[in-house]
Amino acid sequence: MTLLEGCVGVEDLVLLEPLEQEPLLRNLQLRYEKKEIYTYIGNVLISVNPYQQLPIYGPEFIAKYRDYTFYELKPHIYALANEAYQSLRDRDRDQCILITGESGAGKTEASKLVMSYVAAVCGKGEQVNSVKEQLLQSNPVLEAFGNAKTIRNNNSSRFGKYMDIEFDFKGSPLGGVITNYLLEKSRVVKQLEGERNFHIFYQLLAGADAHLLKALKLERDTSGYTYLNQKVSRVDGMDDTSNFKAVQSAMTVIGFSEEEIQQVLEVTALVLKLGNVELADEFQANGISASGIQDGRGIQEIGEMMGLKSEELEKALCSRTMKTAKEKVVTALNVIQAQYARDALAKNIYSRLFNWIVNRINESIKVGTGEKKKVMGVLDIYGFEILEDNSFEQFVINYCNEKLQQVFIEMTLKEEQEEYEREGIPWTKVDYFDNGIICNLIEHNQRGILAMLDEECLRPGVVSDSTFLAKLNQLFSKHNHYESKVTQNAQHQYDHTMGLSSFRICHYAGKVTYNVKSFIDKNNDLLFRDLSEAMWKARHPLLRSLFPEGDPKQASLKRPPTAGAQFKNSVAILMKNLYSKNPNYIRCIKPNEHQQQGQFSSEVVDVQTRYLGLLENVRVRRAGYAYRQRYGPFLERYRLLSRSTWPRWNGGDREGVEKVVGELSLSSEELAFGKMKIFIRSPKTLFFLEEQRRLRLQQLATIIQKTYRGWRCRAHYQLMRKSQIVISAWFRGNRQRILYGKIKSSVLLIQAFVRGWKARKDYRKYFRSGAALTLSNFIYKSITQKFLLGLKDNLPSTNILDSTWPAAPYRCFHTANQELQQLFYRWKCKKFLDRLSPKQVEILREKVCASELFKGKKASYPQSVPIPFHGDYIGLQGNPKLQKLTNGMDGPVLMAETVKKVNRGNGKISSRILLLTKGHVILIDTKKSQPKTVIGLDSVAGVSVTSFKDGLFSLHMSEISSVGSKGDFLLVSEHVIELLTRMSRAVLDATQKQLPVTVTENFSVRLKESSVTIKVIQGPEGGRNGKLSCKKKGSRGLEVTV
Repeated sequence: MTLLEGCVGVEDLVLLEPLEQEPLLRNLQLRYEKKEIYTYIGNVLISVNPYQQLPIYGPEFIAKYRDYTFYELKPHIYALANEAYQSLRDRDRDQCILITGESGAGKTEASKLVMSYVAAVCGKGEQVNSVKEQLLQSNPVLEAFGNAKTIRNNNSSRFGKYMDIEFDFKGSPLGGVITNYLLEKSRVVKQLEGERNFHIFYQLLAGADAHLLKALKLERDTSGYTYLNQKVSRVDGMDDTSNFKAVQSAMTVIGFSEEEIQQVLEVTALVLKLGNVELADEFQANGISASGIQDGRGIQEIGEMMGLKSEELEKALCSRTMKTAKEKVVTALNVIQAQYARDALAKNIYSRLFNWIVNRINESIKVGTGEKKKVMGVLDIYGFEILEDNSFEQFVINYCNEKLQQVFIEMTLKEEQEEYEREGIPWTKVDYFDNGIICNLIEHNQRGILAMLDEECLRPGVVSDSTFLAKLNQLFSKHNHYESKVTQNAQHQYDHTMGLSSFRICHYAGKVTYNVKSFIDKNNDLLFRDLSEAMWKARHPLLRSLFPEGDPKQASLKRPPTAGAQFKNSVAILMKNLYSKNPNYIRCIKPNEHQQQGQFSSEVVDVQTRYLGLLENVRVRRAGYAYRQRYGPFLERYRLLSRSTWPRWNGGDREGVEKVVGELSLSSEELAFGKMKIFIRSPKTLFFLEEQRRLRLQQLATIIQKTYRGWRCRAHYQLMRKSQIVISAWFRGNRQRILYGKIKSSVLLIQAFVRGWKARKDYRKYFRSGAALTLSNFIYKSITQKFLLGLKDNLPSTNILDSTWPAAPYRCFHTANQELQQLFYRWKCKKFLDRLSPKQVEILREKVCASELFKGKKASYPQSVPIPFHGDYIGLQGNPKLQKLTNGMDGPVLMAETVKKVNRGNGKISSRILLLTKGHVILIDTKKSQPKTVIGLDSVAGVSVTSFKDGLFSLHMSEISSVGSKGDFLLVSEHVIELLTRMSRAVLDATQKQLPVTVTENFSVRLKESSVTIKVIQGPEGGRNGKLSCKKKGSRGLEVTV
């Protein structure tokens, strides 16, 4: 029982205190803000549209609600659907579910939820599943053709729908019947700003493929059609393309053939194309205005598609034939009349197509006449409407809601009276507002507003909306629920809101002012006979069947029934149907005008609650006893309030309840004991019971806590005591075991020592002193011998480049192993040198010297390693002049090549021949072959060279030498590695000193009296091409780019 315990606000408004409009609104708002959108008024369900998907639907919730009765869980639409279905299945009572509310309040979604719940809980089987699928698939088809986007709702039902779902004795669906009411066909030709036409037009243009559009002679662009609102062609969150595919699929499931689907789409396209038929002014010969088709292409396409002659359709649109018993008169229509005829034809075609679709669905889902069946009706119909400008449509809609309110009051009171009689409680007459007087004002056969409207439509002579209003003013001038400007003036009342062409009815939900403009035309709903006959002449099967009155054989001069009379008859049939069933009500409310989730507008909801008569509904429910409950659940909930029934009661449920309420001293006027239930008159009494129960629960909770805490402390103490005993016993045993182990190990140690001492004493004579040393030496020698013999067998190759060596088997041989490796390597080198000739040895020594000087320092060194040093690069043996110069030199020429001398002052370059001997460096003029400079090796103080791949180097002279007074030399050689290597060896041989070779990019070159700083930078080629350029940097700087 969740109505009062742990709920948000009051779940059943019957228990609302105080019973006023403001607390009712606050309760709805509180529940809405907590996402509790459902509230009860007895067995009436109020549903507030959340404008979002809530996680309260689906198989899990269906399974939950099917296992509980109506009041055992939170209010939910599944609970109401389950109550209706179980009552139908188990108690064999036909049911109807009445869903009412404003546009955008969620009526269509509510009906879908009811149908989905019933489909989920009823029987299974191939045939049953097929019927369920057909019933469910009727929704998308009817929504496509009967729903549209309005200002208030993106998917507003523009028709009333009543569906009878028929079940067999097991509760499995057999089929159904759908009845539709008052399709808003005026939407076909005109929509308000911000609204759309019916969905099917947009779905067809968006979802049809190119082949289908071509067959229907349509273009995909919606802006090309007059009947479609150009500003609103798409709706957020609605995919017209996929919805069109869903509609086609649903029609197939229901049983439409491919040919029928094609014909339905063709008639739909016809309506669109009719709107594009433009009419122009014309004049007859006698000067009377007439009309004609401005562009015949549209008429021609319609004729081709419908199998209709375009001339006949044009004649039917632009003229009217009046037939009497004796003659036939053809009257030309002016442009306004022709446009009215065109729009009337479009509205009639679409309205009749919609009726045909409903009938076709009924053919597919109908049940055989011989089967016994139970029925559940679902009514999804417009709610009470009060607009700024209320017309004929609002009048008949509000009339229907008056009748539904009358059914609700009568059925509710009847249900209350039957329950009181079943329980044996006296029934007292309930005072309530009986809206039968309002229904009578509208529907009375002779003196009702609808009867007066029909009479005015049939009356000969000048008939207009004004004459109709005058008749109403005359007839109802003293009626308490009718007002107009005339009646107000007669009573000397002034109301600026009442127009001269208006009248007002005091409905149960409030006063509504109706504008009588177009009441006559809308009630007549005439379609000229010429148009009916033209449509009947079409060769299109479906279009022809929609206009049976066009058949000349069935032509009748009898006037067809008016729209008001038809609607009145439909409402009468609906009321008779509802009275024959057990009603269940869903009142849908929209929380705001902007379809925004989480936004609750009290003003908007206040108006709707008054329209729906919710407060009146609560008053009727509470007219007698506000709350009733079976004895068993009541005793189970409140037996803790009596010492006689708590903690256990062995008597009957009723006796237990009497004990409980007797000890609480409740007033006898507040209680009534029925046969199966207890009745409580005031919600205050129920709230008192709940408050007493809450306090008693606190007392019981305190007792339970006290008892539990005592038991827990005792159990904890016993557990600690047992644990202490176990721990103590274990500790003492463990300590003794440890002590015993120590004693035992000590005894064994002493025994072993004593035995060993005695054995050594008895057998010492058999052992030599030093035996252990002898044995260890023997073992060490054996290991050493094994190591050396193994090394002998595993020596690496004698290749000096092979650096492998076996690892030592023991750490003690590590040092010896390294010494042996070095000895072996030196031996390999000696053997290698012994095999070389003296000349090879000399070459190798030069390469070793070059490695010591330049390895890792000069970039061009790696390239010089594999190239043997040549020495003579100028062909000295073939040049007699140069041979003469070498005759007087000390020893042979070690190096001869052409170098470039860089001028230290201006950076200019000149060629020189450089000759290196054991004692001198000679620079010779290449042109004259005369020595320019002779430098003794003892005068060379050092050499500077760069780290790049260039050949630039500087010879630094000793200052005390004769040549040194001229300064240092800056030279460029293509064989700088070889030249400086041989010069270094020659200087070492001549002076017994190493020649200093400096590798750097910045060095100083000494002149006669000053010095120049040389800065070497690397060019793009990196010095590989041998070219260099010099650039003066101030008076004492020179930048060389190599």
